[in-house]
Amino acid sequence: MAGSLESERKAIEAEESRLAERRKRLQEREQSERQKLIGKSILMRASEEQLDTVLKRIKALGLDETIKRLA
Repeated sequence: MAGSLESERKAIEAEESRLAERRKRLQEREQSERQKLIGKSILMRASEEQLDTVLKRIKALGLDETIKRLA
């Protein structure tokens, strides 16, 4: 019985490890997609100073408020 419990515990740990790796790969793919969207946006044409200003305003207002004001 004890061996069975230990093997089940190891199986769960292995499954959790695989799941964590899948989450990591998904997060990396999401990041890549966001970077592609930004790369295609008008932000890529902004000067460094303009981009810095925009990002500071977004940080100050928050993303939801920024979107609301732009709508």
